[in-house]
Amino acid sequence: MSDSAPLEFELPEAEPLAPSKARTALLKRLADVVCLPSSRVNTFERAVTADLLVQILREAGVEERVRVARRLANLSEIPASLVRLLLRDVYDVAGVLLETCAWLNDADLLDCARTAGPDHRRAIALRRGVSELVSEGLIPHMEAPVIEALLRNDQARLSYDSVDILVAESRDKPKIVPLLLKRPELRPSHAYILFWWADQGARRTILQRFSVTREVLQEAAGDVFALAAAERWSDPLSRKALQFIERRQRNRAAIDKSPFNSLDEAIAVAAEAGMTREVADEISYLSGLKPMTGAKIFADAGGEPLAILCKATGLPKSALKSLWRALDRPQVEADGSIPAIFEHVLVTFDMMAVDRAQTVLRYWNWSLSSALTPALLQAIRGGGEGLDEYSIPERAALLTLGHEFGR
Repeated sequence: MSDSAPLEFELPEAEPLAPSKARTALLKRLADVVCLPSSRVNTFERAVTADLLVQILREAGVEERVRVARRLANLSEIPASLVRLLLRDVYDVAGVLLETCAWLNDADLLDCARTAGPDHRRAIALRRGVSELVSEGLIPHMEAPVIEALLRNDQARLSYDSVDILVAESRDKPKIVPLLLKRPELRPSHAYILFWWADQGARRTILQRFSVTREVLQEAAGDVFALAAAERWSDPLSRKALQFIERRQRNRAAIDKSPFNSLDEAIAVAAEAGMTREVADEISYLSGLKPMTGAKIFADAGGEPLAILCKATGLPKSALKSLWRALDRPQVEADGSIPAIFEHVLVTFDMMAVDRAQTVLRYWNWSLSSALTPALLQAIRGGGEGLDEYSIPERAALLTLGHEFGR
């Protein structure tokens, strides 16, 4: 026999490998070597064995690949080439590792999230201790089962950017709103924006959980007001921050320029003659708000922002009723009962403390008005690209207004 003649047991190159006892045994032996402790096999020997195992597994059947995955699932360190191959496999194979192997690192999970399918990503979302980095790899796919699994996972962690994305998506995916409200990563800047498209129950939760007082800030910055006044409020940065912190909500300076003697009078006129754009702007100015913030409040279908506006500015409940009438909203049904939506608004007024209502109102005004520079408007029209370049109020404005400007 010549040296170049094929051995009798060699298969023709084009013929696919058939299942055999020899292959089954070989796969088991190779997996056993990979699983040996470092005292029995060194790093290079393990790597060579893993490379050989990868080559065989590429052509092996699903059942054989599953058996190897089960054999390796308890390892604390699986060779990279091998774990990548198995995690990119069909879910019957990859799921063995994703569901049972606690030692998969973030790099392996991110590779799986990018290259595999929805079932793989959902299994990743269900794992214990999902990191911020892995969460960021799962969220862009926006697969409902994956997002819900991630948000329900108490041991998963979300980055600030991930919460930004989910808050924006919740406008069109209301099912995730209650799940977001349970997340510890949700900050007031997110919650006050989420408020605008949340349902009645979620809005109440937001107001109860996030409408904090500013007592600590007022105490810490109490002496700064005198310093700023002595400088005639010349520094725009400190002026804006102190406007957020101060106790007074109404804009006293706006009275001198207004055709009305007070905020109460402006609302009374609107109640009698109906709300016009000019009167709405005056009410906004007198309330210490920019017209854009006031317009958002007056146009809101739920009505709770009106209650917050009245409570924050020290108006009585009668003013809230006048404002409701000014916007041509019914206060009484045909049978004499109070409409359910208006009754809820009145309850919101009663449950809110003045200082807490001011915090919510000022956060809205902060995010919806002062942030709207020409560059920001361009970013909004572009769908929020470059979000990381903006401050918290600018990001909030993008989340709130991006949908309207993008249409």
